[in-house]
Order: sequence, then C-alpha cells, then structure tokens
Amino acid sequence: MRRRLFPSIPQSLTVFAFWLLMAEDYAPGTLLMAALLAWLMPHLAARLEREFARLGNVWILIPLVFRLMGDIVIANITVARQVLGPEARLRSRFVWVPLDLTNIHGISALASIITLTPGTLSSELSEDRRHLLVHCLDVDDPQAMIDDIKRRYEAPMLKVFP
Repeated sequence: MRRRLFPSIPQSLTVFAFWLLMAEDYAPGTLLMAALLAWLMPHLAARLEREFARLGNVWILIPLVFRLMGDIVIANITVARQVLGPEARLRSRFVWVPLDLTNIHGISALASIITLTPGTLSSELSEDRRHLLVHCLDVDDPQAMIDDIKRRYEAPMLKVFP
C-alpha cells in the first residue's frame, strides 16, 4: 500500500525540498504545491525506462571537480575577452563529439560538465548515444577541442561510469 502511494520516498523528499528551496517561500500554497509534486513526480518517473548507474571509481571525481573549477575560471576570462573583442574574430560552430561513454548517467554528467564550462554548450545527443553535439563559441581546430573534451572530462567519467 505504501509503495503504491509513494514509489520512492527519497525522491519525494528531494522534490519537496527542492521545490521549497526554489520557491523561497513557505506559504500554504507553496507547501501544498511541493507536496503535490513530491507525490506526483515519483509516479511519473516510475513509468520511465530506467537505466541504473553502475559506479566504478568515484574518487576520480575529486580531482575532476578541481580541474573543472580551474577550467571554469579560465574559460570565464577567455569568454569575457572574446565577447568584449571584435565579433568577427569569433569562430562559432557546432561539433559532434564521438562518445566512448555508454551509460546515460555518465553521458548526462559529461554533457553537464561541458555546459558548465563557459564558451561550450551541449545541445543534442544522437539517437544511438554515440555522439554529443557541442556548440563552441570560438574554436579554430574542432579535432583539438574533441580531443581535449575526451581527455579532460570523458576519460575520468569512463572510470566513474564503467
């Protein structure tokens, strides 16, 4: 009976908490909406096809986070210089990045990392999950950019999501 009403209590609690955090309000209407979503979202999620994450070496994430923070700082400075400079010098383009990752959770994490880094944006995953379309604000050598993403971000993610 409890399982039918609340398929995933942790997911319900998470949805409830995040709704309140995003609303930044504790009025009765907000609490009611949070409760409704906390009940509804696990029911909707239960109908989706699930692919469970198989985690490997999660300790790889610690140096990856530090690398990502450094890359974000450097990319912010680079993008600021590019945006404030002459627009004609920008070489904006879409690039398909071939993926070795097969787990959707790993692909999602990689796409998020790419999007977090200023100047790049993950925009599409191919139907077969073998290529990720990335928009780059300024790239002169697409292959070098692909190699950089695969070496800096995808290689560690392959160890986390084998």
